Amino acid sequence: MNTNNITIRTVTPDDARQLLDIYTPYVLHTAITFEYQPPTIEEFTRRIQNTLTRYPYLAAVQNEEILGYAYVSPFHDRPAYDWAVEISIYIRLDCKRMGIGRKLHQALEDVLREQGILNMNACIAYPEEEDEFLTRDSVHFHSRLGYRMVGRFSQCGYKFGRWYDMVWMEKHIAPHLKNQLPISAFDQVRPIIWQKYQIK
Repeated sequence: MNTNNITIRTVTPDDARQLLDIYTPYVLHTAITFEYQPPTIEEFTRRIQNTLTRYPYLAAVQNEEILGYAYVSPFHDRPAYDWAVEISIYIRLDCKRMGIGRKLHQALEDVLREQGILNMNACIAYPEEEDEFLTRDSVHFHSRLGYRMVGRFSQCGYKFGRWYDMVWMEKHIAPHLKNQLPISAFDQVRPIIWQKYQIK
């Protein structure tokens, strides 16, 4: 597959079916997510809408077909955590290892920096030993993008009759200042990201 013509755009609620089709195999056949059952289309649509009230939700698109998506959620609800977010990236299983995840992450990082976000955090399922449900690929992916390991919880996720660890990785994308400006909502920076990064 030629990935040169992949574009990044903002997800809309109308994309929920395509995104859910990408996510469902991760729920049913991997321990990458600790959900047991795929959400309904209504629930998935609500998740998209809730995210877009404040944060970016981006899709990698080729010929109007979504190959992967990325979004962020609050690291914690209390206001002192406003400058930190948790990121999630999912790539269609037949499109992995083509650089799509890296492209999505770069777009996400660009947008978050414009919003004034400082910390990108990733919560990653981690196997004591790799198996058919979970590898350490996600940790390697984030390490290559400049993340560092900052925490590990042992045997805290149970799926497919097995216990898995969970790790946190973190990347700082802007300076931490004594008098930090408040962050901007995603809609406030959309004109900027279109002009600077061509993210629709």
